[in-house]
Amino acid sequence: VFTFNTVEIKVRPSDKVRNGAPMSIVCHADISKSTNFQLKHNFTIFKNGKIVFTTVSDKGDAEYEIPVAKSSHTGDYECTVDADGKTKSSNSLPVWVKGMTKPILTAEKKEVLEGEVVKLRCELPEEEPPLYFFFWKTKMNSTPKEKYVFEQHRNFSEVEFTVEEGDNILQFDCFAKRTVYMEFESSEHSNKTLVTVREPFIKPTLNARPSSNITEGDRIQFECSTVVARMRDIEIILQKNKTILKSVRDEKHLKYSAVATLEDSGEYLCKVEQGRASKTTKLNVMVSELFPKPILHASPDKLDENKELSLSCSISGFRKANFSILRKNPNGDIWLKNSRNLTMRVGVNDTGSYSCKAEVKGIVKESKPVGINVYAPISKPTLSVVSGLPEVVLGKPLWLICRSGMGTPPITFTFYKGNEVKKIVTNDTYATFLDENIGQNDRRGYKCEARNNHTSGMKASNILNVTVIVPIKDASLGSFPYGEVEDGGDTVFLCSVKEGSWPILFRFFKKTDREDLVYEKSEHADRATWHKKAMTRQDTGTYYCIASNRAKVDVKSHPITINVILAAWQKGVIAAFVLILIAGAVTLTLWWFFYKKKKAKGPSLEMSGSALATNLTNEKLTRQHIDGDYYSGSGYIEDNENHMKSTDESKGPELESAEVEYTEVEVSTLDPHRAPAQKGTETVYSEIRKAIN
Repeated sequence: VFTFNTVEIKVRPSDKVRNGAPMSIVCHADISKSTNFQLKHNFTIFKNGKIVFTTVSDKGDAEYEIPVAKSSHTGDYECTVDADGKTKSSNSLPVWVKGMTKPILTAEKKEVLEGEVVKLRCELPEEEPPLYFFFWKTKMNSTPKEKYVFEQHRNFSEVEFTVEEGDNILQFDCFAKRTVYMEFESSEHSNKTLVTVREPFIKPTLNARPSSNITEGDRIQFECSTVVARMRDIEIILQKNKTILKSVRDEKHLKYSAVATLEDSGEYLCKVEQGRASKTTKLNVMVSELFPKPILHASPDKLDENKELSLSCSISGFRKANFSILRKNPNGDIWLKNSRNLTMRVGVNDTGSYSCKAEVKGIVKESKPVGINVYAPISKPTLSVVSGLPEVVLGKPLWLICRSGMGTPPITFTFYKGNEVKKIVTNDTYATFLDENIGQNDRRGYKCEARNNHTSGMKASNILNVTVIVPIKDASLGSFPYGEVEDGGDTVFLCSVKEGSWPILFRFFKKTDREDLVYEKSEHADRATWHKKAMTRQDTGTYYCIASNRAKVDVKSHPITINVILAAWQKGVIAAFVLILIAGAVTLTLWWFFYKKKKAKGPSLEMSGSALATNLTNEKLTRQHIDGDYYSGSGYIEDNENHMKSTDESKGPELESAEVEYTEVEVSTLDPHRAPAQKGTETVYSEIRKAIN
């Protein structure tokens, strides 16, 4: 039985080794055994995750020897031990081999011409990428020029340097850098390589004849030349201020001549080119002035139409010259006269720019242009409201426009409100003014004045009076009579406003399923009436009015309700008809009642006789003693009759349709001397009328 205690890795002599020195990577396995027996160990050493060494040993140690350490041996090392199916690994150990090998520099050519390129190769065969390469090009007694290249996958790099004008003996070298554990490490510089440069042609010479200092009007000639090794593809160029004046190819000489002017002063450049090679020579030329520019005088430069204009051209301190006077035009100057002086009568179309030219010894110079302005008088300006009508709604801004139909611009317009200046505007033909401060009782008129540079002076417009329209405020509706109107009667509706400018349009509406306009009227007043005649029940409803004026704002009143009721005479007719019906019914009822009563009393009284009276008297007296009550027969009948009468009266005409029934009633007659009543029975027929209900 065995077990791994630890597996360790270490570097000899240390984990930081100088480049070229020997070093060893040692792996040690600490194992515990139950008995002393032989055990085979498989050692594997990794660098940056890749196997670099393996061995099998029965010992607990293994050594990876590196006789000469290089920077490529820098990395993270790890050891793994495998024994009888058990495996154990060490921790990772960083190893840094400090220092890089010296790079090797080679040049493709040892001798080149100006304009050609030098191709260089720098390599570190014993180093591993990624690497940074730095190339230096050094002239004699000058600071090196550097180029930098990063190589991700190669341990060499190549660059090209252009050989420039003035290069003769060039020295090249290179070095490299790499990053190790977040630090830069540099190699030493490579071997130095020398490259000799030959000129394909010499620096050109540039001359000006007769001299580089010359007077304008004289002819000047430039000559540029060089010496070349071979004529093929040689080119000579003459420039001034980056403008090419002349060029030749496959020639060693260039000539250029011209009449000198002041504009020819400056720096001239002669350039010789062949392939990438280029050499230049500069020459400064000074051209002196033969005569100054002429000056054009105008008298006057601002004048009225049909006036005379005088133009005069002169040269300060110089009189002998050929003069001409011109009018400037975008499509070409217009010649007017070959003379120093010009006088002409002008119109408005003669406004423009004029100049003059002077010629001496073939040199022509032109004066600065002079502006001439010819003015036509302005017409009387017109002042109006932009919207058209001379009115404005209170609280709204007022835009005014002042126009002058004729007159040469610029025109200065002045706006007045009353006698107060409000605005001054300079424009071509019109100007506008905005008045935002208009009061209800503002009575000041507006006017404008126009003026240009014509000597006729200022002209004023007519005074413009603007009507201030006050919007409608607080409309109300009333009526007479108010609320209720008799059928057939008249109603007067009154719609009024609290304030508003006249005329005011009053519109009366009746609310229905849709808003019905029933009447409208325009009044120069703050109220309007609508006389509605012969009101009917169909006129019952809700009414309102809307008032508006030129402010174009509708103001609606609160609604009122009108009820059309019966007239007094209609009520009287209905009452009279009802009373007639009642009187007829009462009369008919009384007649019927008395008729029936008379018919019922006759036969009954005749049949009763004296016996009836005796019997009734005895019966009443006897019952008086027995019951203690006294009845008046006649009173009973009278009450019965009264009851029937009242009932008949209340029934009215319905009695005629009632049914007749008969019943028996007991009648008693009381003796005047209060004798005992005699009992007896008589049959009295009375009509009891049944009502329909």
